[in-house]
Amino acid sequence: MDQRKPQPGEFYILRPDATRSGKGHGVEFVNEKRLLTPPRLILRPRAGGFPPLAEVPLLRHDSKLGVPPEDLEGGMSGYWLVSDRLKSVLTAVDPTGFAFQACDYRLADGRTGPAYSLCDVVRTLDALNEEASQVHVEISDEFPEGKYYNLIGASVAFHEDRLANAHVFRTPYSGQFVFCDRIMRDAILDAGMGLESASRGVWLTDAYDI
Repeated sequence: MDQRKPQPGEFYILRPDATRSGKGHGVEFVNEKRLLTPPRLILRPRAGGFPPLAEVPLLRHDSKLGVPPEDLEGGMSGYWLVSDRLKSVLTAVDPTGFAFQACDYRLADGRTGPAYSLCDVVRTLDALNEEASQVHVEISDEFPEGKYYNLIGASVAFHEDRLANAHVFRTPYSGQFVFCDRIMRDAILDAGMGLESASRGVWLTDAYDI
């Protein structure tokens, strides 16, 4: 069994940047209620991906709610909101790791805004090496899969033979956390996103020191 300890710079948590000041983005989901599948209270199904949609998701920016969206935003009925620039990077590196749904994104005055899509990471791999990692594993029937990886202060390693060619993935036991490898991280940085000086909404945390 692979017992190699976590190494810095190998894997990262990929998520929207929640560190910026201010109100955040001011995008509202105009037709969310019409797209829901009862009894779900958010659009994203429990199993992930996209349900059949009766119409295109309609989004609108309201400057009273916040600033225009950056390349990656969260909180969209269970999904990320991604720009075409970020979508191009994600699909170029790992075309089967994501599902996208194009949106009708409008500015406050009704004009069509830049192209944005809802995005979901649809690959789940039970690949975290519990023995080699420093992570608190919580066991309880209250968790959907019976256990949960508490990643606060964690340092994690993965079974590389279980990852195959995956550059982005979730695990069954880490909630909505998304992991990516250095190849994906470097591609995002090379495109001008995820930088400490200018995140453009993309936040990358080294899984060696969460």
